[in-house]
Amino acid sequence: MKFGRPRDTEPEINLIPFIDVLLVVLIFLMLSTTYGRLTQIDLKLPTADAAQQQEKPNELRVVISSDGHYLVQKKAVEGNDIQAISLALSTAAKDTTNPLVVISADARASHQSVIQVLEAAQNAGLQQVTFTAQSRSQTTVLP
Repeated sequence: MKFGRPRDTEPEINLIPFIDVLLVVLIFLMLSTTYGRLTQIDLKLPTADAAQQQEKPNELRVVISSDGHYLVQKKAVEGNDIQAISLALSTAAKDTTNPLVVISADARASHQSVIQVLEAAQNAGLQQVTFTAQSRSQTTVLP
């Protein structure tokens, strides 16, 4: 009686299950991969073609210049921090019922300066905030 393997046959590797698994992994990677170019984002900000609206009595206009200076109701804000902007907004809104904060930022103003105005409006308890956009035909500069 012989209980061992014959020595002259070599073990063989079945490649068919291995190829099946590789194809499944390849299909999974092809379906789950995004092919976007994240380093080359072409961003163009929108412009509006609507007619210029008239000022309303409950509007608080906040103008942000390109160098980071703020005007609230055509008055310069002393300082560029959130507390100074919040104090100026609170002072301007004290006699106004249901005030609406209108933010007019220069195209070259930093995103952080707009966020500071949003935080200041929240700190002052002003819930209604909107933004202005320049129409394509309009070339005037806000004060």
